[in-house]
Amino acid sequence: MSIDKKYYIVDKNVLPEVFLKVMEAKNLLESGKEKTVQDAVAKVGISRSAFYKYRESIFPLYENSRGKTVTLGISLNDASGLLSEILNTIARAGANILTINQNIPMNGIANVTITIETNYMKMDLGDLISRIESLSFVVQIKIIARE
Repeated sequence: MSIDKKYYIVDKNVLPEVFLKVMEAKNLLESGKEKTVQDAVAKVGISRSAFYKYRESIFPLYENSRGKTVTLGISLNDASGLLSEILNTIARAGANILTINQNIPMNGIANVTITIETNYMKMDLGDLISRIESLSFVVQIKIIARE
């Protein structure tokens, strides 16, 4: 059930204005300058629906991604040994696993949050996400946070 996602680096000057405004709204919220999504989108001039539609699709590129932490939210089928396979995939990429949190599986799906440090990664974060996403038992993977 995996969608083939690819990640690209695109000059912001060629992006549609809505993406730039979504980033602007995200920055306002993260910095605490605006407290609510409604206030942030009003300030940058986009609708809440546009913000929610694109907020998980655009992230800033940090020139120095080394030493950064990334939190992944992963939904996977509930079966013995599957989490271990994800952890091995992360380890083979050279990422340092900082935390693992798993909720009680419901309706055959386990939700796991894994925070990794990217100091010694041997591959791009997008490639790691694609590898995890390509595992047949992974239902969904999202980047929840970056630092």
